[in-house]
Amino acid sequence: MLDASSNAQDIRNDFQAFEILTALQREFGEEDESEKLSLGCEGVYTRLQGITGLTLRDSFGLGQTLNNDYGRPYQTGFNTVDGVSGSAEYGRFSLYVRGEYQHAPSAAGYDPALVSILSYINGTPITSTSVHPTIPAGPIASTNVFRIMEANISYRLLDHEISFGKSDHWLAPTKGGSFLYSNNAENIYAFQIDRTEPLSVPLLSRLTGPFRYEFFVGSLKGHSAPNDPWLHTEKISFKPTANVEIGFARSTIWGGKGHAPITIHSFLKSFFSFQNVPVTQKNSRDDPGARFGTFDFSWRLPFLSHRLTLYTDSLVHDDVSPVSAPRHAGVRPGLFLSRIPGAPKFDLRVEGMSTDPPTGRSIDGDYLYVEAVQVQGYTNKSFIMGDSLGREGKGGQGWLTYHISPRELVQFEFRHSKNAKDFIPSGTTQNSFDFRVVKRLHDHLELSADVQHEWWKAPVYKPGEQTNTVATFQLTIHPEHKTAP
Repeated sequence: MLDASSNAQDIRNDFQAFEILTALQREFGEEDESEKLSLGCEGVYTRLQGITGLTLRDSFGLGQTLNNDYGRPYQTGFNTVDGVSGSAEYGRFSLYVRGEYQHAPSAAGYDPALVSILSYINGTPITSTSVHPTIPAGPIASTNVFRIMEANISYRLLDHEISFGKSDHWLAPTKGGSFLYSNNAENIYAFQIDRTEPLSVPLLSRLTGPFRYEFFVGSLKGHSAPNDPWLHTEKISFKPTANVEIGFARSTIWGGKGHAPITIHSFLKSFFSFQNVPVTQKNSRDDPGARFGTFDFSWRLPFLSHRLTLYTDSLVHDDVSPVSAPRHAGVRPGLFLSRIPGAPKFDLRVEGMSTDPPTGRSIDGDYLYVEAVQVQGYTNKSFIMGDSLGREGKGGQGWLTYHISPRELVQFEFRHSKNAKDFIPSGTTQNSFDFRVVKRLHDHLELSADVQHEWWKAPVYKPGEQTNTVATFQLTIHPEHKTAP
């Protein structure tokens, strides 16, 4: 980045190069810390989306038609998103904001009988005062709301980025989903510390290679039992060789109104708790929380000139790590071929996925992504924060991509998933094809078009096979970055 910044004037004349540099500076910080104010509108976009047929919008139960979309609202009919993003930098300080106006039509939602079934499965029996944030009970009103998608202010200190606000996280090398944290749900407001430069530990790094780590903590929304719990997440990764990267991470949901106070003491107790605790403690104010651990790695194989990468993500609940309890782990392994031999502009990626590990504990949807005390499970505002496959699911996903240019592509995707019959009565099945095109109409103007066709079965909801088609068009303007005099 030092060399790139030193040729900033040349880069400014190349729009794509400057856009990439700006993104890197926002992510890792700019080494030039002179007292200059840099202001910019990163993008202005509008997204038009038409949906025909009945969709699923219940990642904690029956499934999701549209995933990894920040928990944006969508229903059958005409949906829109209009957004703008901008940034400011001054020395070590930086500010980034992205906000959207979102519209989705009204919908019938789940009828009382289905709500009752899912409430029982989720351990929240219906009462006169019941609230079911994870169950889309009908009728569902139309959505017209302005929402902050990302907003963070940060300060660079000793190779760390210290920030507060809403930030994106994707804590895995996988593409279709990340078990611990993805963009499937709306981001949370959090305090974050991120190591931006690799850390070399004397002697140890000779074996493990350099380290990076990150930590964030914030409040979850859309929980009623208990209300307003908090989440803390930490990840450490290292590269023992140039072609291998390994990561360990953990997330814990703890506290909440009526259960345990959110204090420094309860946070530290949760942070340093690695052992199973008795039921009496789980139901007390000393509960360390619902703990989830992941292990991931990526390995560029020594075949095809290192063009083939093997990788995986894995998840356990109330165990220290999938490494110590592999039979209790959900897994998402994958292979990525960066260039197909004889067709260098094509790449191919395939992933398997399972949250139904071969253990007697994985029944009735009561193991991964769910916990007896935190009954709304691993969700924020009703969407699972990790892999949208959800609870007790299995499936696979694949992508074939043709790169027209570094920022233009044509992509074909197929996804298949099933949820177990002992979780959802009669089970669920989802299949979808997706065709996507991204085209630069001008240096500062991008058009993306996406058509997805899905067919699904969920007999507990609707008899027979259901289908839907989603057509999405987005126009994005990337204005020039500006530096104040």
